[in-house]
Amino acid sequence: MRKISILGATGSIGTQTLDVIRKLDGELRLIGVTANTSVQKVIEIIKEFEPSYVGMMDHNSAEEIKKYCEEYNKNIEVFHGIEGLNKIASLNEIDIVVTSVVGMIGLEPTMKAIEAKKDIALANKETLVVAGEIVMKAAKENNVRILPVDSEHSAIFQSLRGNDISTLGKIILTASGGPFRGKTTEELKNIKVEDALKHPKWNMGRKISIDSATLMNKGLEVIEAHWLFGCDYDNIQVTVHPQSIVHSMVEYTDGSIIAQLGAADMRLPIQYALNYEKREKVIADTIDFYEISQLTFEKPDLDTFKALDLSFRAGRIGGLMPTILNGANEAAVELFLNEKIKFLQIAELIEKCMKVFSDEVEKELNLENIIDLDRRVKEYIAEKAVL
Repeated sequence: MRKISILGATGSIGTQTLDVIRKLDGELRLIGVTANTSVQKVIEIIKEFEPSYVGMMDHNSAEEIKKYCEEYNKNIEVFHGIEGLNKIASLNEIDIVVTSVVGMIGLEPTMKAIEAKKDIALANKETLVVAGEIVMKAAKENNVRILPVDSEHSAIFQSLRGNDISTLGKIILTASGGPFRGKTTEELKNIKVEDALKHPKWNMGRKISIDSATLMNKGLEVIEAHWLFGCDYDNIQVTVHPQSIVHSMVEYTDGSIIAQLGAADMRLPIQYALNYEKREKVIADTIDFYEISQLTFEKPDLDTFKALDLSFRAGRIGGLMPTILNGANEAAVELFLNEKIKFLQIAELIEKCMKVFSDEVEKELNLENIIDLDRRVKEYIAEKAVL
């Protein structure tokens, strides 16, 4: 039985991880969970899974959980704030940590988990985007496995298995195209929040849904893939595949391509990461190839969906530029969700920040500088929200 912690247990990936635990009854034991303010959801998790540790980012929410545990005689340690995240990421009892919190907040607890020699089931894109060099170096030094939970990176991981990494020629990341595939810049000028949240294939959180609509989600995955698999940006290609059946592909030096296919169900890569190196019983729908009419692939429109192009640029520049890209995106997406800016302004603000903060790029790449620059970029966005 593998013992796990889930950082962000009430979000999209967290709740699907809980379903994997249910389906694989007896194979996985939930030891620790964290959430932000979702008290009632955490109480339901406590009732069903009986974890030993709970962390709430919000202090008042942590106090509510403590009261519940006292009232019902639950022997659970409750923490709050970033210290709680760090604690539950590095518990002695656990084997693997599912990092499914959204945003920069996932970086510090991921590093704490690596230092505690815990394997990482990584669903927090920002960790590798802003600190890939630091994270992968620490993982190697601590003999920790970074097991990707994103469907695309899991597909690449599986397609590489059993082959010599030196024969990797090209990574082909597939993208659904999001809800606005095929639309022009003119058509995107007055997009509403509710329209941007309507992903055609995947059930995701609000921030990730907007990232998918702008194609920033794919851009962040490009940077992740660079660090996870040691692949040069010139050898990472993005193709739009609206059916979301081919989750990504690897082209080898001899021209052969290996792909991983499956249902559009995040429980598949979650299950693979949590049970690596073995495969477990099927927990999602399987594909009936007699029912598939076609699989199509398209070149992404980088002029309309500038966020993807900006991500390639930031990755190639390196240093602290991906921190600028990511911080600006987080802040701009939040403004759009709160209806303070228009959809196309997300990419415009990101590009502006990449220019304004360009002198910061070559500073030493360490956690202190990453966190500080992230803060300053977000403060700048807050001041310059109206272009």
